Amino acid sequence: GNVGTRLAKLDDGQYDAIILASAGLKRLGLSERIRHCLTPDISLPAVGQGALGLECRAADQDVLALIQPLLHEETDVCVRAERAFNAYLEGGCQVPIAGYATLQNGQIHIEGRVGSPDGQTLLRAELTDDASNAHQLGENLARNLLDQGAGELLKALY
Repeated sequence: GNVGTRLAKLDDGQYDAIILASAGLKRLGLSERIRHCLTPDISLPAVGQGALGLECRAADQDVLALIQPLLHEETDVCVRAERAFNAYLEGGCQVPIAGYATLQNGQIHIEGRVGSPDGQTLLRAELTDDASNAHQLGENLARNLLDQGAGELLKALY
């Protein structure tokens, strides 16, 4: 359901708690409903969470020129690393993969997790490298988790 429906169910006691995007609540003027924010150390997000993307034809130079000022370089670098990580693992929407990259002083740091559906196993890895190596860093992180057994966890889901 939508945010209003979910909040009504919470208010009616149908839920003990719900997790919603704080950005959405703020945009709807419902900031006062936010009780706690989940930081990446508590709950590592799925790859690309919070990043907005624009899609256009690759050869449409006019549109590309129009949207270029909207490109946030730091977000772009981080999402490229996260997406390379997810792609290397062949992840999708229904698999327990989390990835989160941050950029500071030209260095990109990425953390990744792969879990079993029952929550009994959680594999973790993190790496840091120069921002210019974002794609390779994401793939290296995926290889690290595959070396830990992520392939077997993910194979059980496909």
